Amino acid sequence: MIQSNMAPQGMVVTPHHLASESALAVLREGGNAIEAMVAAAATIAVVYPHMNGLGGDGFWLIVPPQGDPIAIDASGAAGSLAHPDFYQGLPHIPHRGPKAALTVAGTVSGWSEALTLAQEYGGASLPLPRLLRDAIRYAADGIPVTASQATATHAKQQELACQPGFAATFMPAGAPPRPGSRFTQPALAGTLSELCENGLDSFYRGPLAHRLAQGMKQLEMPIMLEDLQRHRAKRRRPLHLTHQHGDIYNMAPPTQGLVSLAILGITDCLNMAEADEVQTIHCIVEATKQAFALRDRYITDPLHMREEMQQLLESGLLATRAQQIDPQRAAPWGSGRGPGDTVWMGVMDSSGLAVSFIQSIYHEFGSGVVLPDTGIVWQNRGAAFSLDPHHLLSLLPGKQPFHTLNPAAARLKDGRIMVYGSMGGDGQPQTQAAIFTRHVIQGMPLQEAVSAPRWLLGRTWGDSSDTLKLEGRFSADTLTRLAALGHQTDTLPDFSEAVGHAGAIVRHTNGMLEGAFDPRSNGSAAGF
Repeated sequence: MIQSNMAPQGMVVTPHHLASESALAVLREGGNAIEAMVAAAATIAVVYPHMNGLGGDGFWLIVPPQGDPIAIDASGAAGSLAHPDFYQGLPHIPHRGPKAALTVAGTVSGWSEALTLAQEYGGASLPLPRLLRDAIRYAADGIPVTASQATATHAKQQELACQPGFAATFMPAGAPPRPGSRFTQPALAGTLSELCENGLDSFYRGPLAHRLAQGMKQLEMPIMLEDLQRHRAKRRRPLHLTHQHGDIYNMAPPTQGLVSLAILGITDCLNMAEADEVQTIHCIVEATKQAFALRDRYITDPLHMREEMQQLLESGLLATRAQQIDPQRAAPWGSGRGPGDTVWMGVMDSSGLAVSFIQSIYHEFGSGVVLPDTGIVWQNRGAAFSLDPHHLLSLLPGKQPFHTLNPAAARLKDGRIMVYGSMGGDGQPQTQAAIFTRHVIQGMPLQEAVSAPRWLLGRTWGDSSDTLKLEGRFSADTLTRLAALGHQTDTLPDFSEAVGHAGAIVRHTNGMLEGAFDPRSNGSAAGF
Protein backbone atom coordinates (compact mmCIF):
# COMPACT_ATOMS: atom_id res chain seq x y z
CA MET A 1 0.00 0.00 0.00
CA ILE A 2 1.41 3.42 -0.93
CA GLN A 3 -1.61 5.70 -0.39
CA SER A 4 -2.21 7.25 3.04
CA ASN A 5 -5.66 7.30 4.60
CA MET A 6 -7.10 10.71 5.52
CA ALA A 7 -10.04 11.76 7.68
CA PRO A 8 -11.35 14.97 9.28
CA GLN A 9 -12.39 13.91 12.80
CA GLY A 10 -10.09 11.18 14.10
CA MET A 11 -7.29 8.86 13.03
CA VAL A 12 -5.86 5.67 14.51
CA VAL A 13 -2.83 3.67 13.42
CA THR A 14 -2.00 0.29 14.99
CA PRO A 15 -0.25 -2.90 13.81
CA HIS A 16 -3.49 -4.89 14.09
CA HIS A 17 -6.69 -3.75 12.38
CA LEU A 18 -8.94 -4.97 15.22
CA ALA A 19 -7.11 -2.70 17.65
CA SER A 20 -7.52 0.18 15.20
CA GLU A 21 -11.25 -0.43 15.04
CA SER A 22 -11.54 -0.57 18.85
CA ALA A 23 -9.94 2.85 19.12
CA LEU A 24 -11.93 4.28 16.23
CA ALA A 25 -15.23 3.17 17.81
CA VAL A 26 -14.31 5.04 21.00
CA LEU A 27 -13.56 8.19 19.02
CA ARG A 28 -16.90 7.89 17.22
CA GLU A 29 -18.67 7.72 20.58
CA GLY A 30 -17.07 10.96 21.75
CA GLY A 31 -14.07 9.54 23.57
CA ASN A 32 -10.77 11.39 23.29
CA ALA A 33 -7.45 10.13 21.94
CA ILE A 34 -6.27 8.86 25.33
CA GLU A 35 -9.42 6.82 25.92
CA ALA A 36 -9.22 5.48 22.38
CA MET A 37 -5.63 4.44 23.00
CA VAL A 38 -6.56 2.54 26.17
CA ALA A 39 -9.16 0.64 24.13
CA ALA A 40 -6.55 -0.12 21.46
CA ALA A 41 -3.99 -1.13 24.08
CA ALA A 42 -6.41 -3.60 25.67
CA THR A 43 -7.45 -5.08 22.34
CA ILE A 44 -3.95 -5.46 20.97
CA ALA A 45 -2.92 -7.22 24.18
CA VAL A 46 -5.42 -9.90 23.16
CA VAL A 47 -4.97 -10.02 19.37
CA TYR A 48 -1.15 -9.71 19.28
CA PRO A 49 -0.31 -11.70 22.44
CA HIS A 50 3.20 -12.64 21.31
CA MET A 51 4.26 -8.98 21.18
CA ASN A 52 2.61 -7.29 24.15
CA GLY A 53 0.21 -7.78 27.03
CA LEU A 54 -0.90 -6.92 30.54
CA GLY A 55 2.28 -8.53 31.87
CA GLY A 56 4.50 -5.96 30.13
CA ASP A 57 5.38 -2.27 30.19
CA GLY A 58 4.15 0.82 28.38
CA PHE A 59 5.30 4.34 27.51
CA TRP A 60 3.06 7.24 26.55
CA LEU A 61 3.92 10.50 24.79
CA ILE A 62 0.89 12.80 24.85
CA VAL A 63 0.80 16.03 22.84
CA PRO A 64 -2.07 18.35 23.88
CA PRO A 65 -3.48 21.04 21.57
CA GLN A 66 -1.64 23.65 23.63
CA GLY A 67 1.09 23.36 26.21
CA ASP A 68 4.02 21.06 26.71
CA PRO A 69 3.89 17.36 25.80
CA ILE A 70 3.65 14.92 28.70
CA ALA A 71 5.31 11.53 28.96
CA ILE A 72 4.15 8.62 31.10
CA ASP A 73 6.65 6.00 32.17
CA ALA A 74 4.65 2.85 32.93
CA SER A 75 7.60 0.51 33.33
CA GLY A 76 8.24 -1.67 36.34
CA ALA A 77 11.29 -2.14 38.53
CA ALA A 78 13.10 -5.31 39.57
CA GLY A 79 11.38 -7.27 42.32
CA SER A 80 12.55 -7.32 45.95
CA LEU A 81 14.04 -10.79 45.53
CA ALA A 82 15.78 -9.98 42.23
CA HIS A 83 19.33 -9.58 43.51
CA PRO A 84 22.51 -11.19 42.13
CA ASP A 85 22.43 -13.99 44.72
CA PHE A 86 19.11 -15.13 43.22
CA TYR A 87 21.08 -15.92 40.03
CA GLN A 88 24.12 -17.44 41.72
CA GLY A 89 25.99 -19.78 39.40
CA LEU A 90 24.45 -18.33 36.24
CA PRO A 91 26.58 -16.37 33.74
CA HIS A 92 23.68 -14.04 32.96
CA ILE A 93 19.99 -13.56 33.63
CA PRO A 94 17.98 -16.13 31.65
CA HIS A 95 15.79 -14.86 28.82
CA ARG A 96 12.99 -17.33 29.55
CA GLY A 97 11.32 -18.82 32.59
CA PRO A 98 10.49 -17.61 36.12
CA LYS A 99 13.98 -16.20 36.70
CA ALA A 100 13.51 -14.02 33.60
CA ALA A 101 10.19 -12.66 34.92
CA LEU A 102 11.83 -10.39 37.47
CA THR A 103 10.28 -6.94 36.93
CA VAL A 104 6.86 -5.56 37.81
CA ALA A 105 4.52 -5.19 34.83
CA GLY A 106 3.70 -1.51 34.46
CA THR A 107 1.43 -1.25 31.43
CA VAL A 108 -1.89 -1.34 33.32
CA SER A 109 -0.68 1.47 35.59
CA GLY A 110 -0.01 3.49 32.44
CA TRP A 111 -3.59 3.00 31.27
CA SER A 112 -4.75 4.27 34.65
CA GLU A 113 -2.47 7.31 34.74
CA ALA A 114 -3.34 8.23 31.15
CA LEU A 115 -7.06 8.11 31.93
CA THR A 116 -6.45 10.37 34.95
CA LEU A 117 -4.70 12.82 32.64
CA ALA A 118 -7.61 12.60 30.20
CA GLN A 119 -9.99 13.66 32.98
CA GLU A 120 -7.71 16.60 33.77
CA TYR A 121 -8.03 17.74 30.17
CA GLY A 122 -11.80 17.87 30.70
CA GLY A 123 -14.77 16.61 28.75
CA ALA A 124 -17.02 13.62 29.29
CA SER A 125 -15.29 10.31 29.94
CA LEU A 126 -16.32 6.85 28.85
CA PRO A 127 -16.50 4.12 31.52
CA LEU A 128 -13.72 1.56 31.75
CA PRO A 129 -15.98 -1.40 30.82
CA ARG A 130 -16.70 0.38 27.53
CA LEU A 131 -13.00 0.85 26.82
CA LEU A 132 -12.16 -2.81 27.51
CA ARG A 133 -15.30 -4.26 25.92
CA ASP A 134 -13.73 -5.36 22.64
CA ALA A 135 -10.70 -6.87 24.37
CA ILE A 136 -12.90 -8.95 26.68
CA ARG A 137 -15.01 -10.20 23.82
CA TYR A 138 -12.02 -11.12 21.66
CA ALA A 139 -10.39 -12.96 24.55
CA ALA A 140 -13.58 -14.88 25.42
CA ASP A 141 -14.94 -15.61 21.93
CA GLY A 142 -11.65 -15.88 20.10
CA ILE A 143 -9.64 -14.15 17.41
CA PRO A 144 -8.14 -15.40 14.14
CA VAL A 145 -4.48 -16.24 14.70
CA THR A 146 -2.19 -14.01 12.67
CA ALA A 147 0.65 -15.43 10.61
CA SER A 148 2.95 -13.42 12.88
CA GLN A 149 1.70 -15.21 16.03
CA ALA A 150 1.75 -18.62 14.37
CA THR A 151 5.29 -18.10 13.09
CA ALA A 152 6.53 -16.85 16.46
CA THR A 153 4.96 -19.78 18.31
CA HIS A 154 6.44 -22.31 15.91
CA ALA A 155 9.90 -20.70 16.00
CA LYS A 156 10.05 -20.46 19.80
CA GLN A 157 8.13 -23.56 20.91
CA GLN A 158 11.26 -25.50 21.89
CA GLU A 159 12.30 -22.90 24.45
CA LEU A 160 8.79 -21.90 25.54
CA ALA A 161 6.65 -25.04 25.65
CA CYS A 162 8.23 -26.10 28.94
CA GLN A 163 7.56 -22.77 30.66
CA PRO A 164 4.76 -22.65 33.25
CA GLY A 165 1.36 -22.18 31.61
CA PHE A 166 2.70 -21.48 28.14
CA ALA A 167 1.63 -24.61 26.26
CA ALA A 168 -1.83 -24.66 27.83
CA THR A 169 -2.37 -21.01 26.88
CA PHE A 170 -0.72 -20.66 23.49
CA MET A 171 -0.70 -24.25 22.18
CA PRO A 172 -3.98 -25.63 23.58
CA ALA A 173 -4.15 -28.29 20.84
CA GLY A 174 -0.63 -29.44 21.62
CA ALA A 175 0.96 -27.65 18.67
CA PRO A 176 1.43 -24.08 17.44
CA PRO A 177 -1.87 -22.68 16.13
CA ARG A 178 -2.39 -22.32 12.40
CA PRO A 179 -2.89 -18.89 10.82
CA GLY A 180 -6.59 -18.10 10.70
CA SER A 181 -7.55 -20.64 13.37
CA ARG A 182 -9.68 -19.48 16.30
CA PHE A 183 -7.68 -18.65 19.42
CA THR A 184 -9.44 -18.03 22.74
CA GLN A 185 -8.04 -16.77 26.03
CA PRO A 186 -10.78 -17.32 28.64
CA ALA A 187 -8.53 -16.71 31.63
CA LEU A 188 -7.41 -13.37 30.18
CA ALA A 189 -11.04 -12.45 29.51
CA GLY A 190 -11.73 -13.08 33.20
CA THR A 191 -8.80 -10.89 34.24
CA LEU A 192 -9.93 -8.02 32.01
CA SER A 193 -13.47 -8.34 33.39
CA GLU A 194 -12.09 -8.23 36.92
CA LEU A 195 -10.25 -5.00 36.09
CA CYS A 196 -13.53 -3.52 34.88
CA GLU A 197 -15.24 -4.52 38.11
CA ASN A 198 -12.54 -3.48 40.58
CA GLY A 199 -10.66 -0.80 38.65
CA LEU A 200 -7.25 -0.75 37.01
CA ASP A 201 -5.52 -0.10 40.32
CA SER A 202 -6.61 -3.54 41.51
CA PHE A 203 -3.80 -4.96 39.37
CA TYR A 204 -1.42 -3.56 41.99
CA ARG A 205 -3.46 -2.94 45.13
CA GLY A 206 -6.52 -5.18 45.07
CA PRO A 207 -7.70 -8.78 44.96
CA LEU A 208 -6.08 -9.30 41.56
CA ALA A 209 -2.74 -8.15 42.95
CA HIS A 210 -2.96 -10.76 45.70
CA ARG A 211 -3.69 -13.50 43.13
CA LEU A 212 -0.80 -12.34 40.96
CA ALA A 213 1.57 -12.35 43.94
CA GLN A 214 0.39 -15.79 44.98
CA GLY A 215 1.09 -17.11 41.49
CA MET A 216 4.52 -15.48 41.47
CA LYS A 217 5.40 -17.12 44.76
CA GLN A 218 4.18 -20.48 43.47
CA LEU A 219 6.37 -20.14 40.36
CA GLU A 220 9.35 -18.82 42.38
CA MET A 221 9.48 -15.52 40.57
CA PRO A 222 11.47 -12.80 42.42
CA ILE A 223 8.52 -10.36 42.63
CA MET A 224 6.44 -9.93 45.80
CA LEU A 225 3.08 -8.37 46.60
CA GLU A 226 4.90 -5.40 48.12
CA ASP A 227 6.56 -4.75 44.76
CA LEU A 228 3.19 -4.58 43.03
CA GLN A 229 1.78 -2.33 45.74
CA ARG A 230 4.78 -0.01 45.52
CA HIS A 231 4.52 0.48 41.77
CA ARG A 232 2.95 3.53 40.15
CA ALA A 233 3.28 5.01 36.68
CA LYS A 234 5.29 8.24 36.58
CA ARG A 235 4.70 11.39 34.60
CA ARG A 236 7.96 12.61 33.11
CA ARG A 237 9.12 15.52 31.01
CA PRO A 238 10.04 14.19 27.59
CA LEU A 239 13.39 14.85 25.99
CA HIS A 240 13.32 17.57 23.33
CA LEU A 241 15.35 18.19 20.19
CA THR A 242 15.34 21.55 18.40
CA HIS A 243 15.52 20.58 14.73
CA GLN A 244 15.57 22.84 11.68
CA HIS A 245 12.13 21.43 10.80
CA GLY A 246 10.60 21.80 14.28
CA ASP A 247 10.51 20.43 17.79
CA ILE A 248 10.88 16.65 18.22
CA TYR A 249 10.01 14.82 21.45
CA ASN A 250 10.81 11.42 22.87
CA MET A 251 11.06 9.52 26.16
CA ALA A 252 13.67 10.18 28.84
CA PRO A 253 15.61 7.33 30.53
CA PRO A 254 15.32 4.48 31.27
CA THR A 255 14.39 4.37 27.55
CA GLN A 256 16.63 4.98 24.54
CA GLY A 257 14.62 8.02 23.46
CA LEU A 258 17.94 9.89 23.56
CA VAL A 259 19.16 7.70 20.70
CA SER A 260 16.23 8.51 18.43
CA LEU A 261 16.64 12.23 18.99
CA ALA A 262 20.43 12.16 18.74
CA ILE A 263 20.30 10.45 15.33
CA LEU A 264 18.01 13.17 13.99
CA GLY A 265 20.09 15.88 15.67
CA ILE A 266 23.32 14.57 14.14
CA THR A 267 21.86 14.15 10.66
CA ASP A 268 20.34 17.65 10.96
CA CYS A 269 23.91 18.87 10.56
CA LEU A 270 24.22 16.99 7.26
CA ASN A 271 22.58 17.73 3.91
CA MET A 272 19.84 15.12 4.16
CA ALA A 273 17.42 17.02 1.93
CA GLU A 274 19.61 16.36 -1.11
CA ALA A 275 20.94 12.95 -0.09
CA ASP A 276 20.15 10.06 -2.41
CA GLU A 277 19.08 6.66 -1.08
CA VAL A 278 22.60 5.39 -0.41
CA GLN A 279 23.77 8.57 1.30
CA THR A 280 20.56 8.68 3.36
CA ILE A 281 21.17 5.15 4.64
CA HIS A 282 24.88 5.77 5.18
CA CYS A 283 24.38 8.98 7.14
CA ILE A 284 21.64 7.56 9.35
CA VAL A 285 23.63 4.36 10.02
CA GLU A 286 26.73 6.35 10.94
CA ALA A 287 24.67 8.66 13.18
CA THR A 288 23.15 5.55 14.77
CA LYS A 289 26.62 4.32 15.74
CA GLN A 290 27.32 7.67 17.39
CA ALA A 291 23.99 7.64 19.22
CA PHE A 292 24.40 4.04 20.41
CA ALA A 293 27.72 5.08 21.96
CA LEU A 294 25.88 7.71 24.02
CA ARG A 295 23.25 5.15 25.03
CA ASP A 296 25.73 2.53 26.12
CA ARG A 297 27.71 5.05 28.13
CA TYR A 298 24.89 6.77 30.00
CA ILE A 299 21.37 5.30 29.94
CA THR A 300 20.09 3.33 32.90
CA ASP A 301 17.54 3.84 35.70
CA PRO A 302 17.30 7.65 36.04
CA LEU A 303 17.72 7.32 39.83
CA HIS A 304 21.18 5.89 39.15
CA MET A 305 22.26 8.58 36.68
CA ARG A 306 24.20 11.77 37.30
CA GLU A 307 24.24 13.09 33.74
CA GLU A 308 21.47 15.29 32.37
CA MET A 309 20.31 13.70 29.15
CA GLN A 310 18.81 16.89 27.75
CA GLN A 311 22.28 18.48 27.72
CA LEU A 312 23.55 15.74 25.41
CA LEU A 313 21.09 17.02 22.79
CA GLU A 314 22.66 20.49 22.62
CA SER A 315 23.30 21.46 19.02
CA GLY A 316 27.03 22.04 19.51
CA LEU A 317 27.63 18.56 20.89
CA LEU A 318 25.61 16.95 18.12
CA ALA A 319 27.42 19.01 15.48
CA THR A 320 30.73 17.72 16.83
CA ARG A 321 29.50 14.15 16.43
CA ALA A 322 28.28 14.92 12.92
CA GLN A 323 31.78 16.09 12.00
CA GLN A 324 33.09 12.64 12.92
CA ILE A 325 31.00 11.02 10.16
CA ASP A 326 32.98 10.25 7.01
CA PRO A 327 30.65 10.57 3.99
CA GLN A 328 32.91 8.14 2.09
CA ARG A 329 33.55 5.45 4.69
CA ALA A 330 31.62 3.48 7.32
CA ALA A 331 33.04 3.59 10.82
CA PRO A 332 33.64 0.39 12.78
CA TRP A 333 31.36 -0.31 15.72
CA GLY A 334 30.86 -2.82 18.49
CA SER A 335 27.42 -4.35 18.86
CA GLY A 336 23.83 -3.46 19.61
CA ARG A 337 21.40 -4.58 22.28
CA GLY A 338 19.45 -6.83 19.95
CA PRO A 339 15.81 -7.07 18.87
CA GLY A 340 12.60 -6.73 20.83
CA ASP A 341 8.94 -7.36 20.15
CA THR A 342 6.67 -4.41 20.79
CA VAL A 343 3.66 -2.55 19.40
CA TRP A 344 3.63 1.15 18.51
CA MET A 345 0.23 2.85 18.10
CA GLY A 346 -0.90 6.40 17.42
CA VAL A 347 -4.21 8.26 17.86
CA MET A 348 -5.31 11.82 17.09
CA ASP A 349 -8.77 13.23 17.84
CA SER A 350 -10.76 16.24 16.67
CA SER A 351 -9.77 18.37 19.68
CA GLY A 352 -6.12 18.37 18.69
CA LEU A 353 -5.01 15.80 21.26
CA ALA A 354 -2.39 13.36 19.95
CA VAL A 355 -0.95 10.20 21.50
CA SER A 356 2.16 8.20 20.61
CA PHE A 357 2.27 4.94 22.57
CA ILE A 358 4.33 1.76 22.93
CA GLN A 359 3.46 -1.44 24.80
CA SER A 360 5.76 -4.45 25.09
CA ILE A 361 6.69 -7.72 26.80
CA TYR A 362 10.26 -7.49 25.36
CA HIS A 363 11.00 -10.78 23.57
CA GLU A 364 8.36 -12.77 21.72
CA PHE A 365 6.02 -14.03 24.48
CA GLY A 366 8.24 -12.35 27.09
CA SER A 367 9.48 -14.78 29.72
CA GLY A 368 7.05 -17.40 28.45
CA VAL A 369 5.59 -17.69 31.96
CA VAL A 370 1.80 -17.42 32.20
CA LEU A 371 0.60 -16.65 35.72
CA PRO A 372 -1.93 -19.23 36.96
CA ASP A 373 -5.62 -18.55 36.27
CA THR A 374 -4.96 -15.08 34.79
CA GLY A 375 -3.95 -15.65 31.16
CA ILE A 376 -1.19 -13.05 31.68
CA VAL A 377 2.18 -13.84 30.12
CA TRP A 378 4.87 -11.96 32.04
CA GLN A 379 7.58 -9.91 30.39
CA ASN A 380 11.31 -10.65 30.45
CA ARG A 381 12.44 -7.03 30.33
CA GLY A 382 14.68 -7.68 33.32
CA ALA A 383 16.97 -9.75 31.09
CA ALA A 384 18.44 -6.38 30.11
CA PHE A 385 20.13 -6.24 33.53
CA SER A 386 23.72 -7.36 34.04
CA LEU A 387 24.95 -9.60 36.86
CA ASP A 388 28.23 -7.68 36.83
CA PRO A 389 27.99 -5.40 39.91
CA HIS A 390 30.18 -2.79 38.19
CA HIS A 391 28.12 -2.64 34.99
CA LEU A 392 25.97 0.40 34.19
CA LEU A 393 22.96 -1.93 34.02
CA SER A 394 23.83 -3.95 37.12
CA LEU A 395 20.89 -5.70 38.77
CA LEU A 396 19.48 -4.29 42.00
CA PRO A 397 16.06 -4.81 43.63
CA GLY A 398 13.83 -1.84 42.86
CA LYS A 399 15.94 -0.70 39.89
CA GLN A 400 14.36 -0.03 36.50
CA PRO A 401 15.89 -1.91 33.57
CA PHE A 402 17.05 -0.29 30.36
CA HIS A 403 14.28 -0.01 27.75
CA THR A 404 14.46 0.15 23.98
CA LEU A 405 10.89 1.50 23.91
CA ASN A 406 10.51 5.11 22.73
CA PRO A 407 7.41 6.62 21.10
CA ALA A 408 8.05 9.83 19.17
CA ALA A 409 6.20 13.04 18.32
CA ALA A 410 6.98 16.30 16.54
CA ARG A 411 5.58 19.80 16.25
CA LEU A 412 6.83 20.94 12.85
CA LYS A 413 7.58 24.54 11.93
CA ASP A 414 5.07 24.41 9.09
CA GLY A 415 2.28 23.86 11.64
CA ARG A 416 1.85 20.11 11.27
CA ILE A 417 1.81 17.72 14.24
CA MET A 418 3.24 14.23 13.82
CA VAL A 419 3.25 11.10 15.99
CA TYR A 420 5.28 8.14 14.81
CA GLY A 421 7.16 5.08 16.00
CA SER A 422 7.93 1.42 15.53
CA MET A 423 8.57 -1.83 17.33
CA GLY A 424 11.91 -3.53 17.00
CA GLY A 425 14.52 -3.08 19.76
CA ASP A 426 17.65 -1.50 18.24
CA GLY A 427 15.66 -0.89 15.09
CA GLN A 428 13.21 1.56 16.70
CA PRO A 429 15.42 4.67 16.50
CA GLN A 430 16.67 3.67 13.05
CA THR A 431 13.15 3.29 11.69
CA GLN A 432 12.05 6.56 13.31
CA ALA A 433 14.95 8.32 11.60
CA ALA A 434 14.08 6.74 8.26
CA ILE A 435 10.43 7.82 8.42
CA PHE A 436 11.14 11.36 9.65
CA THR A 437 13.92 11.90 7.12
CA ARG A 438 11.99 10.52 4.18
CA HIS A 439 8.73 12.30 4.91
CA VAL A 440 9.60 15.57 6.66
CA ILE A 441 13.01 16.35 5.17
CA GLN A 442 12.89 14.69 1.74
CA GLY A 443 9.17 15.13 1.04
CA MET A 444 8.27 11.49 0.44
CA PRO A 445 4.51 10.86 0.87
CA LEU A 446 3.71 9.52 4.34
CA GLN A 447 2.57 6.00 3.42
CA GLU A 448 5.47 5.60 1.00
CA ALA A 449 7.86 6.63 3.77
CA VAL A 450 6.51 3.82 5.98
CA SER A 451 6.20 1.19 3.26
CA ALA A 452 9.55 1.85 1.56
CA PRO A 453 12.34 -0.71 2.15
CA ARG A 454 14.19 -0.28 5.43
CA TRP A 455 17.36 -1.45 7.11
CA LEU A 456 18.59 -2.58 10.51
CA LEU A 457 22.07 -2.16 11.94
CA GLY A 458 22.32 -5.01 14.42
CA ARG A 459 20.91 -8.41 15.23
CA THR A 460 17.60 -10.00 14.36
CA TRP A 461 16.04 -12.89 16.31
CA GLY A 462 18.32 -15.92 16.43
CA ASP A 463 21.12 -14.02 14.70
CA SER A 464 24.44 -13.20 16.36
CA SER A 465 25.56 -11.00 13.46
CA ASP A 466 25.63 -7.21 13.88
CA THR A 467 25.79 -6.50 10.15
CA LEU A 468 23.78 -3.89 8.28
CA LYS A 469 20.69 -5.82 7.17
CA LEU A 470 18.60 -4.49 4.28
CA GLU A 471 15.26 -5.60 2.92
CA GLY A 472 15.45 -7.33 -0.44
CA ARG A 473 13.60 -4.54 -2.25
CA PHE A 474 16.72 -2.38 -2.30
CA SER A 475 18.40 -2.39 -5.72
CA ALA A 476 21.61 -4.22 -6.46
CA ASP A 477 23.24 -0.84 -7.11
CA THR A 478 22.32 0.36 -3.60
CA LEU A 479 23.83 -2.77 -2.04
CA THR A 480 26.99 -2.44 -4.15
CA ARG A 481 27.50 1.22 -3.23
CA LEU A 482 26.93 0.56 0.49
CA ALA A 483 29.49 -2.23 0.38
CA ALA A 484 31.93 0.13 -1.34
CA LEU A 485 31.48 2.53 1.60
CA GLY A 486 32.60 -0.26 3.93
CA HIS A 487 29.26 -1.54 5.22
CA GLN A 488 29.06 -5.28 5.81
CA THR A 489 25.58 -6.08 4.54
CA ASP A 490 23.09 -8.95 4.67
CA THR A 491 19.74 -9.24 2.92
CA LEU A 492 16.36 -9.69 4.62
CA PRO A 493 13.07 -10.74 2.99
CA ASP A 494 11.22 -8.03 1.06
CA PHE A 495 8.73 -7.11 3.81
CA SER A 496 10.50 -8.33 6.92
CA GLU A 497 9.18 -8.03 10.48
CA ALA A 498 12.83 -7.71 11.50
CA VAL A 499 12.75 -4.01 10.56
CA GLY A 500 9.70 -3.44 12.75
CA HIS A 501 6.06 -2.51 12.45
CA ALA A 502 6.06 1.25 11.99
CA GLY A 503 3.32 3.84 11.70
CA ALA A 504 2.65 7.57 11.67
CA ILE A 505 -0.14 10.13 11.87
CA VAL A 506 0.12 13.74 10.69
CA ARG A 507 -2.31 16.54 11.54
CA HIS A 508 -2.25 19.04 8.70
CA THR A 509 -2.76 22.76 9.18
CA ASN A 510 -6.30 22.53 7.76
CA GLY A 511 -7.21 19.99 10.46
CA MET A 512 -7.15 16.93 8.19
CA LEU A 513 -5.57 13.82 9.67
CA GLU A 514 -3.34 11.53 7.62
CA GLY A 515 -2.43 8.04 8.77
CA ALA A 516 0.05 5.47 7.48
CA PHE A 517 0.43 1.88 8.73
CA ASP A 518 3.07 -0.75 8.08
CA PRO A 519 2.26 -3.41 5.45
CA ARG A 520 4.67 -5.67 7.34
CA SER A 521 2.02 -5.90 10.09
CA ASN A 522 -1.67 -6.84 10.34
CA GLY A 523 -2.49 -3.21 10.92
CA SER A 524 -4.49 -0.36 9.49
CA ALA A 525 -4.87 3.39 9.46
CA ALA A 526 -8.53 3.98 10.33
CA GLY A 527 -10.31 7.31 10.51
CA PHE A 528 -13.65 9.02 10.26
